Amino acid sequence: MSAAAFILAATVLVSAFVQGSTGMGFAMIAAPVVSLLDPSLIPVMLLVLMIPLNAHIAWRERSALDWRGVTWVGVGRFAGTFVGLWILVVVDLHQLALLIGWSTVIAAVIALAAPVFDPNRTAFAVVGLVTGITETSTGVGGPPLALAYQHRPGPTLRSTVAVCFLVGEILSLVVLGIGGEIDVGTLRLTAALLPFLLAGSFASSLVHHRLDGPLLRHLVLGFAIVSGMAVIVGA
Repeated sequence: MSAAAFILAATVLVSAFVQGSTGMGFAMIAAPVVSLLDPSLIPVMLLVLMIPLNAHIAWRERSALDWRGVTWVGVGRFAGTFVGLWILVVVDLHQLALLIGWSTVIAAVIALAAPVFDPNRTAFAVVGLVTGITETSTGVGGPPLALAYQHRPGPTLRSTVAVCFLVGEILSLVVLGIGGEIDVGTLRLTAALLPFLLAGSFASSLVHHRLDGPLLRHLVLGFAIVSGMAVIVGA
């Protein structure tokens, strides 16, 4: 196994464990690393890998789902997907790496500084719109959802964010496929990483019920800031 392949495998395993445990973090951790190794893998690799991961998380804690939030995030997500595809078409790989870095850092800082609030349907729709734009163009859609659900109980955050991701990822891949942005080489490499994703996801099942509260939220968002800065420096 080459050094790059080992780094990818380890990143996917750790990212899946973090998202399975906390409800967020996969793309915030993986996107900066993948961008440094090969920006052309963004966003398709992340979107494909997150489908089985979020399906597992959503099913595991399905009793705590916030269906109201899922519905309105989905409405905004649909519109944002097409804006994200346009961004992906018009920017080059260097600009895309910078976009990933800065969007991750800015969203994480906002999430850390935001006061406690209870989003209404308009706020959820705006979150869905921003998530659609950022996830379709960069593979990173977690920070807006983390901002909306960061003060909810752990099971609600994890299950609801997972369903929002799952619906959005499928929609984004369909739109990217129609736009000719998916290639066989990326899918083959992604398939090779699935065992590491599954290992991290199922390992999270051993600890997710113990992880909750502000300390964990601060650690995840703090790591997102560091990861985003690494991409900005590399670009």
